[in-house]
Amino acid sequence: MTNWDGCRWDGRSGHYESWFQRANHPTRPLALWIRHTLFCPKGNPGAAEGEIWSVWSDGEKGTTFAQKTELPRRDCSFDSKSLDVKMPGGSLKPGHVEGGTGKLEWNLKFGGGGPVSLLMPEAVYTAGFPKAKALCSMPNAKFDGTFTVAGETHRIDSWPGSHNHNWGSQHTDRYAWGQVCGFDDAPDAFLECGTAQVKVGPLMTPKVTVAVLNLDGRRYELNSIPRGAFVKASIDGFQWRFHSVSDGVALDVALDAAPERFAALRYRNPPGGVKACLNSKLARCTVRLTENDKTRTLTSAHRAAFEILCEDTDPRVAQVGGFQV
Repeated sequence: MTNWDGCRWDGRSGHYESWFQRANHPTRPLALWIRHTLFCPKGNPGAAEGEIWSVWSDGEKGTTFAQKTELPRRDCSFDSKSLDVKMPGGSLKPGHVEGGTGKLEWNLKFGGGGPVSLLMPEAVYTAGFPKAKALCSMPNAKFDGTFTVAGETHRIDSWPGSHNHNWGSQHTDRYAWGQVCGFDDAPDAFLECGTAQVKVGPLMTPKVTVAVLNLDGRRYELNSIPRGAFVKASIDGFQWRFHSVSDGVALDVALDAAPERFAALRYRNPPGGVKACLNSKLARCTVRLTENDKTRTLTSAHRAAFEILCEDTDPRVAQVGGFQV
């Protein structure tokens, strides 16, 4: 598959799909997140909508702005052959995202970085299971332009980040997801990882953990789904840890963030109901890579993306201050 960013919606079935960009200040705890979404409830394609989401996180002031706009599907367009999303108040094309929601506005160019990074084996992306797919179309991109917060314009000058594409017929029931675009002492490294559980009938599957790490020109793929079921992983409050081993390589990953560095977002599920996405772009990440009895440690003090998907009644929603949008 080469058309990684084209819209996957068939116009009929229940579906969600999002294209999002994230970027961090190279040294300060400042981050932005922009998401264009197509949402179609199961059994009711006439109720499909477009959505524009945005979050600005300021770790220096301890503030987070989160905004969302919902728009009728008839006013939006999504190209099936390329990255071309148009909505009233926002547009996304290769290398350029522009628009605004409420108190947040942006005009950003992005480019560079590495080739498409798949979190799962390529064959999974055309298979029926899992029902949710995720990939990074442009890891370690650089962002330039402006992002305005409540009238205050911030200059975005070569901020590291990524462009990403997700889609599926329903959200994963539970997950933790992480991404680092450049570690403090390894600016060209890239990590993406996830731990997920899904319901099969009345039962919840075991946790499955996958990870990919690009470091010094080499790609470490610990993303076999069958093997991922044997990875030791724990999600405790706002801390996530896992230990994965494959083909003589061991990967120990730890992510965490203070509750005030999360935004709680309502994610509607195509089959019905609402999930809570606890979303931080100012998380801390430590990675230990062991190979041939040699261990290398990578750290990111506050530039890791960290999301936890849970039920909307989860007590952690109240701990982060309740739903922002």
